[in-house]
Amino acid sequence: MKKNFPLQAEGKHPDRVLEAVKHDIRKYFKRERNRDLPKGADFWDFDCKVGLTADTAEVVRVSGVIEAVDAAAKSGATSVYVEILSKHGVRVLKPQDHSGGEDLLNDQSHA
Repeated sequence: MKKNFPLQAEGKHPDRVLEAVKHDIRKYFKRERNRDLPKGADFWDFDCKVGLTADTAEVVRVSGVIEAVDAAAKSGATSVYVEILSKHGVRVLKPQDHSGGEDLLNDQSHA
């Protein structure tokens, strides 16, 4: 989704317009996450950008999209650009480190 959302609409309270924008963003995330995953993928990941225009949009995390839209609205912007591109992700397990922290606990229990 690459969309420029207006934050002011004639005849509508700005808070209601902002809530409608946030609702559309959340609805898009939900719709994309419910799509079937390609073979070998574990989850849907997203590349997100938010800014006043497409040229000035900055990369944000998925959890920061709504906060960035709120910040743009509080700054008095008339519109906000939101870009959300879905991609599939593969979970990478971190290797477990058994190098010494566990041995120290065992040595202390025998003392």
